[in-house]
Amino acid sequence: MNGVAGKYLDVDLTNEKITDYDIPGNWYDLFLGGRGIAARILAEELQGGEDPLGPENLLLFSVGPLQGTNLGGAGRHCVSAKSPKTNSVSDSYAGGFFAHELALSGYDGIIVRGKAEKPVYLALNGSSGELKSAEDLWGKTTYEVESLLREKYEGSKVSSIGPGGENQILFSCIINDLGRAAGRPGFGAVMGSKKLKAIAVRGNNNKDYYDREKFSEVRKNFARELMDEEGQGFGKYGTPGGVLGLNETGILPTENFRRGEFEGAERISGETLYEELITERDTCAGCPVRCKRVVNAEFSGEKVSGAGPEYETIAALGSLVLNDDLSAISLANKKCNEYGLDTISVGVTIAYAMEAHEKGYLDSPEGLDLTWGNPDTIVKLVDKIAKREGFGDFLARGIESLEKELETNFAQQIKGQEIPMHDPRGKKGFGLSYATSPRGATHVEGMHDTVFESNETASELGFGDKYDRLALEDKAELAKVYEDLMSFTNSAIMCRFTTFNRAGTRYNYPELREALNAVTGKNIGPEEMLDIGERGLLLLKLLAFREGYQIEDDDLTDRLKSRLPAGGSKGEGLPQDDLNAIKEEYYKLRGLKEEGVSKEKLQRLGMDDLEL
Repeated sequence: MNGVAGKYLDVDLTNEKITDYDIPGNWYDLFLGGRGIAARILAEELQGGEDPLGPENLLLFSVGPLQGTNLGGAGRHCVSAKSPKTNSVSDSYAGGFFAHELALSGYDGIIVRGKAEKPVYLALNGSSGELKSAEDLWGKTTYEVESLLREKYEGSKVSSIGPGGENQILFSCIINDLGRAAGRPGFGAVMGSKKLKAIAVRGNNNKDYYDREKFSEVRKNFARELMDEEGQGFGKYGTPGGVLGLNETGILPTENFRRGEFEGAERISGETLYEELITERDTCAGCPVRCKRVVNAEFSGEKVSGAGPEYETIAALGSLVLNDDLSAISLANKKCNEYGLDTISVGVTIAYAMEAHEKGYLDSPEGLDLTWGNPDTIVKLVDKIAKREGFGDFLARGIESLEKELETNFAQQIKGQEIPMHDPRGKKGFGLSYATSPRGATHVEGMHDTVFESNETASELGFGDKYDRLALEDKAELAKVYEDLMSFTNSAIMCRFTTFNRAGTRYNYPELREALNAVTGKNIGPEEMLDIGERGLLLLKLLAFREGYQIEDDDLTDRLKSRLPAGGSKGEGLPQDDLNAIKEEYYKLRGLKEEGVSKEKLQRLGMDDLEL
């Protein structure tokens, strides 16, 4: 297949050995790239039962056929490993420019195995990889490491961990391009456990196109479509532009998901961010939308200049903890990026601590005020968590552990993964995706019902009518198709905002498949597109089953089953009986049984060799 290198760089830290890992050609036909190929490698290399923070776990950085082409939305890479949160294989995605360089390195990805005796970093220059001592970098922030390595390796892009990953905090992440995070599954801790501080990559190889002239035309047309009126509006306000709409709908996570409305929503909105703090906009490789925020702010004597908060961060460190100070949110966001901490998980953990304090389970530690909405405490806690200092060390254990220790029932997590900033009580199909995902609660692949409220949605998939976000009817089928579509998106490693927007008025998959054809020579129709996505998703299911996962583990928290007290989704919830009914329908569509995936489903997808 054109557009891919056909191999990964295989880095054995234990034996200080670097070799090539060849990818069988039929894997590309079945899984395309990104999430699919990475999951297939992990299915091949892991046996099950590995300690996620042990040397036997693998950490993968992956690209696909579209990275390195400057197609708008393709400036993303995938990171995969066994997660210390879910104890099964998971993945995460980050934008920026790291993917572009990796795709031009002569490799489709990097496999990191083993554990170094002392801290190291990997320098991949062109097709040549070398391990270097990182003892002088250990303890430094991601911003410091990126600055030093980019100065040393001119033209390179860097992915690194900060003190959060070094201290193996379960919600630590990997940062590239000064603020782009491969967050959620705790891969900063995995990287830290291997004593791998950073990867610096510079690519100098040419991309192998099936039809370069055709691709050039497709790329121009794709960029032109992205810059329609809706695209320009998204570029202006970015993901924070969703704050007010979600608040009006009554599903802006507030006060640890007790409510869906926040009285300070306007003060933390994308519009306010744009008017008061944004100095410029940033972008990812080849993308004309420029949706990334660059802010200038100050809080409590500390200045913020650089990457600004996305929607998830604003809600997690804002409405969820009743904080309406955008400058404090921006500073906490910057600190999380420097330390390498997942902002969603930090916010959910702090919200849990504030509710525990309110209910008498926790006292306020010296120098901290755990009452709701205290911006100074929120910022201080980011420092303390990253450094595992005092009360911060207690929170760094993660809310699943805290829930057990304090014997509470209000920790908002699913399968060990803190719940992101979307309340499923007002998006019923999303609740199904939350409950059934082998990755725990995830907002990237979960089915957003509001996308299907437009009647312009995805007619080639058979969904051309409007769907009520609050209805249960047809949601199992809708969720299954949407998840497969997003899984395909993650195998192509495209930004979902450039392919299927949140209003449901943009559906660019026919154009995306044209781009793939021009690069790879593969003709992918709508059915095969969904099959590629389902293969990748079912691989994660199979690997979860191997680790002891059962479909009985698919559930929501009690709070998300209860009814919202007020707002645009007042009275809505996902009671157990309703959840069980749509789960049963979903399992039939997925071919899932108590013991795993049915043989019939695996045979239809050409995966019968994977009965793990």
